[in-house]
Amino acid sequence: MRFYTEEDIQTFDNVRFLHIKTAKAGHLFTITLARPEKRNAFTPTMAEEIIYALAYAHYQSDVRCVVLKAEGPVFCAGADLNAFHDPSANTVNELLPRIHEEARMGDAFNELHKPCIAHVEGAVLAGGFLLICGCTFVFSVPEATFSLPEVKRGIWPMQVMASLSTILPQRKILEMSITGKIYSGKEALEMGLITHLIEKEKIADEVNALASQICNSAPLAIQAGMQSLNQLKNVLQNEQHSFLKGELNKLLQTEDAKEGALAFKEKREPVWKGK
Repeated sequence: MRFYTEEDIQTFDNVRFLHIKTAKAGHLFTITLARPEKRNAFTPTMAEEIIYALAYAHYQSDVRCVVLKAEGPVFCAGADLNAFHDPSANTVNELLPRIHEEARMGDAFNELHKPCIAHVEGAVLAGGFLLICGCTFVFSVPEATFSLPEVKRGIWPMQVMASLSTILPQRKILEMSITGKIYSGKEALEMGLITHLIEKEKIADEVNALASQICNSAPLAIQAGMQSLNQLKNVLQNEQHSFLKGELNKLLQTEDAKEGALAFKEKREPVWKGK
């Protein structure tokens, strides 16, 4: 990952986060946005904390799935513009290793290469879309709303467009950006912005069920598949099948692929090593 090295995450346990919380249970890693008093609007420091947590999940071989959730009634209100415009309004986390490039959460999610589930129970606004668009699955309650209100502030959701471009047609992106319209959970599901619409009393169980399923699946195969799909956009169309066949050949040589075939033959559950 370009933002933090594997060496950088060696001090992860010594970092005390200011704006997020993290937890690891088995193969599941959870990141919680914990700035509810500011509607989880991210400062430069909070963005770096999120990216650092994603880097940890990326490099830790025993992490197979990430869940992203938030405290308070708003999932994420986007960037805290005051903190971005006025450095004195941004509290620096001195325990956090220095980031190697400017913090870009869209790129950080692209480089995770592990399934990430967003658990959304509140409004998602502006730069908050960088978070949900970066996730593999987005579980939302019907009451949650989604909007890009930047144009009402005289600005435009520039980076969000890159994240949305892989999910929505260009006309829909322009509609959302130009009108600043508030979309319901049902509308978000219909346009493909979220993947699941679940009642509030059931959403935690549904997220946990999917996370458990992912954690019990072949981790190396999932990571290789996600990485290959991400690379596919840089491969010429008439070379894509050849590229993917090469990636499959690499995967077939792994211990997990051999274990999967043997377990199927022996009619037992496979024991994945991620190798």
